[in-house]
Amino acid sequence: MPALVEVVSLAIGLIFDGDRNLYEIVALSLRVSCSAVLIGAALGLPLGALLAIRRFPGRGGVITVINALMGLPPVVVGLFVYLLFSNVGPLGWLRLLYSPAAMIVAQTLLVAPILCALSRQTLADLNREYDEPLRALGVSGWRRVATLLYEGRHALITVGLAAFGRAIAEVGAVIIVGGNINHVTRVMTTAIALETSRGDLALALALGLVLLLIALAVNAGAGLLGRSLRVSGDD
Repeated sequence: MPALVEVVSLAIGLIFDGDRNLYEIVALSLRVSCSAVLIGAALGLPLGALLAIRRFPGRGGVITVINALMGLPPVVVGLFVYLLFSNVGPLGWLRLLYSPAAMIVAQTLLVAPILCALSRQTLADLNREYDEPLRALGVSGWRRVATLLYEGRHALITVGLAAFGRAIAEVGAVIIVGGNINHVTRVMTTAIALETSRGDLALALALGLVLLLIALAVNAGAGLLGRSLRVSGDD
């Protein structure tokens, strides 16, 4: 028990003393995950909106595939991106393997289906609700998509927070394509795994506490947004 107390004390000390190595890892984690969510949103939200309002042959199949991709194993994504950017891959000439860029690509592939599928359901509900007024105003096509995205912005922020939580906690894909290189591609999840195996439990626990705080903040933000949506809906 005294040893455990000492580890916890050291971990808290690393957080509050501003340990440079710890905060470098945290900063890279946030940069990679935020970038992946932003790119995933740019790809997934318009596609989700299009699937919500358009009817075309094969639409059901596309929705089924996107829903299935929400549960895509991270190591499979990591392997795909690795093969894509390896020396024998079609994009090997870009030399992005073992770089933050490759990690962003991997996380984007993981979160884009989540953003697309959840936004499609949200926007489909809004489309049914606003269908008559939008028709009366002659709003169609991409103008309708833009209107629905604006009207559903609060719910879509919640979707984005869910995607961010998925990205920030990822370990399998990023360790394959990033290599967990110190000062280059080491993020919180991969550092926790490494430092635990090394026996540096203080740093691993400190990173785990920061990751937990981020997860709690994301969940709290999603909860507050959901509560404000319900209140505004009652009004």
